[in-house]
Amino acid sequence: MNVDASEQRSEQTQISRTIFLLSLAAFASTSAQRVLDPALPVLSQEFSVTTGQAADVVKVFALAYGLLQFLYGPVGDRFGKYKTLAWATLACAGGNILILFAEQFEMIVFGRFLSGATAAAIIPLSMAWIGDHVPYEQRQATLAKFMIGTIMGINMGLVVGGTLTDWFGWRASFWVLSTVYILIGGLLLVNRKKVPESPPGSSGFQLIGPIRQVVRVPWARIMLLVVLLEGALVFGVMSYVPTYLQFRHEITSMAAGLVTALFGIGSLLYVARARWLIGTLGEVRMVRAGGWLIGLGYAVYVLGPIWWSAIFASLCCGFAYYLVHAVLQTNATQMVPKVRGTAVSLFASCLFAGHAIGVSLGGTVVDHFGVVWVILAGAVLMPVLALYFAKRLAQHHRLQSTE
Repeated sequence: MNVDASEQRSEQTQISRTIFLLSLAAFASTSAQRVLDPALPVLSQEFSVTTGQAADVVKVFALAYGLLQFLYGPVGDRFGKYKTLAWATLACAGGNILILFAEQFEMIVFGRFLSGATAAAIIPLSMAWIGDHVPYEQRQATLAKFMIGTIMGINMGLVVGGTLTDWFGWRASFWVLSTVYILIGGLLLVNRKKVPESPPGSSGFQLIGPIRQVVRVPWARIMLLVVLLEGALVFGVMSYVPTYLQFRHEITSMAAGLVTALFGIGSLLYVARARWLIGTLGEVRMVRAGGWLIGLGYAVYVLGPIWWSAIFASLCCGFAYYLVHAVLQTNATQMVPKVRGTAVSLFASCLFAGHAIGVSLGGTVVDHFGVVWVILAGAVLMPVLALYFAKRLAQHHRLQSTE
């Protein structure tokens, strides 16, 4: 009994250490995602493109991130989730190094595509690995801990991107990102042999089959649709908030990045109270509350008369986003357990495809009508989406309880 208890404690310790490493990798991934948001006006001036065209550096990262999920999910299921994401993390340095030395805007866009394509493996395969090794009843709280890296990455990407753009130029951010990816990727690979891994598939690599297994499940289709729209209405809209703050309140890139980065601090407030919120509100009420609060945050961005009112808006949006997304994320790990890697990767694919769609549509709106209309659209549509998902989630819970 003592030997078994000791082995169990050792395994739990190793799982905790692995989740910490995965959180570091997620930190790097989301830092890269948001690092150029505050620099869009600078890129627009330097390369003589419109603000909407400059946003291509955000859009292509999200697009590549989303598209490559169709590959990484089956690869992770076949060859090992941790092994796949560890090598992908190290490979992320390549696209960022290319951006450092790019002289043309088109080459920067291509480097961002490569960066998104390699970063695509990190967060979904980390979530799938957690789903393999953490029981469902503990999973939402565990994912909340993992999300600390994701949230801090959003924070640091915006802060570092805005600050370095003002002080040293926008390229300085990519020196930092390249170094971070090399260090974290190296740590993941050094610890690879110590990390428990579910047995890989034995029937050879399959791409289409596992994806079909996921999309045949009605609940999975609902989840994928909701997270696609969530990506457009949260990250698509938030990509334009630093630009809006600079134009509306005439503040610097650094200040706009810092204020928008408070989205991450609001998210940390959710993490700090995750267990209490889950136990007190339950999933359905969390989603409803989150949708209304995101709408409120967007409204404050638009209606706030002075720049510091955006501080409350960013905190509110960050807290509210994870009320919704934490529920989506936890359910995603259980959509189709037999091909969990593929299911979670498709989930992430839809999130970032939605991000790319939101940025693309937002760019058209910005160039023709003004950036304020992007934020107003989010204020109206995000509560509607949350209410729809809450209704379908309640139906899903009732169906499960009768089975």
